[in-house]
Amino acid sequence: MIELHYWPTPNGHKITLFLEEAGLPYTIKPVNIGKGEQFEPAFLKISPNNRMPAIVDTKPADGGEPVSVFESGAILQYLAEKSGRFLPKDLRGRATVMEWLFWQVGGLGPMLGQNHHFNRYAPEKIPYAIDRYVRETRRLYGVLDKQLDGRDFIAGSDYTIADMAAYPWIVPYENQGMKLEDFPNLKRWFEHLRDREATRRAYALADTIQGKTDLRTDEEARRHLFGR
Repeated sequence: MIELHYWPTPNGHKITLFLEEAGLPYTIKPVNIGKGEQFEPAFLKISPNNRMPAIVDTKPADGGEPVSVFESGAILQYLAEKSGRFLPKDLRGRATVMEWLFWQVGGLGPMLGQNHHFNRYAPEKIPYAIDRYVRETRRLYGVLDKQLDGRDFIAGSDYTIADMAAYPWIVPYENQGMKLEDFPNLKRWFEHLRDREATRRAYALADTIQGKTDLRTDEEARRHLFGR
């Protein structure tokens, strides 16, 4: 059984995408980041960077004590290795998937996150920052669009954790100032993933989580997320 410490954000969605695709049994432990639950001592024991998602594998492959993993990219790799799915076993295929997984966690996520922050949540509009991150978002979309030219998925013909990592960050493309029509390969890929049954199930879970907040108006949530 996988215990998933989760909140419905792009990084949280990455893990529910995997678990729904793989059919691994799991339970959700909500971490209300708008209420500051990511700072509670029990959570910090498994996620010392006070960020979700995190998992606890109560039945690890070695038969030993439960294993906790934090950071979404590391969780995806761990689950792929545990299940033997969505990560190629051959040297070259695995290297390609890991390249694009690290591209997402090191570039696509952080840059699009800054885009969201300065466009939607910053207390004052800073034109330089908005322009900087919108331009970088467009560049990264272009990189992904080029990679998807002639490929069904990011790493080739198979769906992998690289796709699961990137997809949730493209979902709010309108809030990032992007139009998918400008990136035809990315648009085709995005619509394909959106229509997968496991994707629908993963995103439906977000509607079951209580206490979601609007960061544009909720001062307590803004303090927990931006002020500590």
